[in-house]
Amino acid sequence: MTVIGAGFPRTGTSSMKAALERLGFGPCHHMFDVGSDADRARRWAPLADGDTVPDWEHVFEGFRSAVDWPASFFWRQLADRYPDAKVVLTVRDPDAWFASMRTLITNGPARLQSEKLAPEMAGLMENMMTTRPLLERMIREGLGSDRPFGEVPDEKDTIAAFERHTATVKESLPPERLLVFDVREGWEPLCRFLGVDVPAGEPFPHLNDSKVMQQSIDRMMQGEKVGLPFHP
Repeated sequence: MTVIGAGFPRTGTSSMKAALERLGFGPCHHMFDVGSDADRARRWAPLADGDTVPDWEHVFEGFRSAVDWPASFFWRQLADRYPDAKVVLTVRDPDAWFASMRTLITNGPARLQSEKLAPEMAGLMENMMTTRPLLERMIREGLGSDRPFGEVPDEKDTIAAFERHTATVKESLPPERLLVFDVREGWEPLCRFLGVDVPAGEPFPHLNDSKVMQQSIDRMMQGEKVGLPFHP
């Protein structure tokens, strides 16, 4: 593991996955890799139990970097397990982040549980159910929410959890090992931190914004195969 993402979902993690893979730090693990791969989902499932000691080599077999939940939920354990890996904390405006999380929850888990799904969605639904206990743990411990799975958590409490997480990561790692990064900053700070050249003439990838996510979920609900991470 060479790069560990410590940012919450909806902080540009899809863009980070694409950027890290473009820079040679891939494959990069993302929640999409769990939802689209039954074996990967089964590897994560035991971590719903907080007492389980993970075999990280098995969990991340085939990957050189990781962003988004579930990996970023375990950022501290991963930073200890891979002391030479650098850590990137993706951030964004807290209010915009919560609005994006609300869109994700209402158009993702809530719809998957309430609407009639196309047969092609069976695998994704099965993988989500495999990891549901872990997702519930991450929401409970990461966001401080005890609301039922698929319900939008309290805005004030969730934003407070987001800000606590950002502060905790900043306080826990030395500055030479941590980059606090807003994907709107583009290639330069990320490449400088990782010690690689900026891709000449290439825009920084910007994938999976809220509008694209909604459109992609609509298409998936109808059984259409959609690229992951979501993009047009």
